[in-house]
Amino acid sequence: MSIPTESIGSIPRPPQLLDALREFRAGHLSRERLDACYDEAIRDTIQRFEATGSPVISDGEQTKSSFATYPLQGLSNIVQDGVVITFADGHTRQMPKLSAGPFQYGIHAGAYVQAAKRYTTRPLKQAVISAFALSLIYPQEGIAGYSRETFLDDLVMETVADIRGCLEQGAHHVQIDFTERRLSVKLDPSKQLLRQFIDLNNRVLEHFTPEQRQHIGVHTCPGGDHDSTHSAEVDYADLLPSLFQLKAGNIYMQMASEKNPEHVLAIIKEHIRPNQRVFVGVIDVLNPEVEEPELVRDRILRAAEYIPVGQLGSTDDCGFSPFEDDTSTGRDTAFAKIRARVIGTELAAKALNC
Repeated sequence: MSIPTESIGSIPRPPQLLDALREFRAGHLSRERLDACYDEAIRDTIQRFEATGSPVISDGEQTKSSFATYPLQGLSNIVQDGVVITFADGHTRQMPKLSAGPFQYGIHAGAYVQAAKRYTTRPLKQAVISAFALSLIYPQEGIAGYSRETFLDDLVMETVADIRGCLEQGAHHVQIDFTERRLSVKLDPSKQLLRQFIDLNNRVLEHFTPEQRQHIGVHTCPGGDHDSTHSAEVDYADLLPSLFQLKAGNIYMQMASEKNPEHVLAIIKEHIRPNQRVFVGVIDVLNPEVEEPELVRDRILRAAEYIPVGQLGSTDDCGFSPFEDDTSTGRDTAFAKIRARVIGTELAAKALNC
């Protein structure tokens, strides 16, 4: 396929895995049995990914409790009363908070790549959380003997290790999740927070060579959880110019659910750099209806009017289940949508004679 296509990240967990997690947390299931359920979920996810014809697959984040907090697994210096993020439908998610230094990851994402490699020989993609998102766990009141500056230094090095570990395990692409980009503009219209966001994440990306950055991408969307978003009202125009200042080779953008895609595509055309590829969202993960491949094709053809075909790819707007307990989209529906994206991208490639 001459137009690359990839998923964003999470796939809804099988009901059996969710049942096992509840039993484990209630003390009624052994860790050994839970790990067996995790392995089965990974195996089934990869098998179903391959059946869609997707050229690049993933583990669907089956063993992460959430896309944002997996590095905090097992840490003893974390408490559960951090920043609260409110979604449009009124529900909230609360970030954990760091209670003492130093900061280090409890698990690095390379372990997920290593686990997935047991079940496939196809190119694997792994999503990781951004340094900026995790910077929100540092308390506003500070930590005695552990300054924010020292915390950020530690955070950058841990984020670098997270990405590097995935590449060393053979990941085809590593995607940094930046769902908080739009949220940063909502929280701070002066865009000072957005500038901090760009600077911090470029500190991470500067540790990689230009060749390595071609395997690293960033994902932006207005958040997606229980079929709701946290910042869809923020105009892409407020953040897109800075997005292309990030030193990454791939940009994954929510677009299928965008109200004025031509407006956004025109901004992309103005700011995309020669060494960057834009994967436009052609699947609305918040809509339960499965897209027809022809609709996917048409969304890609529209994007090709603004983005050179050699710099164009297709993707989903967001992950289907970024948090473990989000069952708003069925597992079968998620894979049907992925299959539609794969077929639709093939149709677009044929229409463009590439």
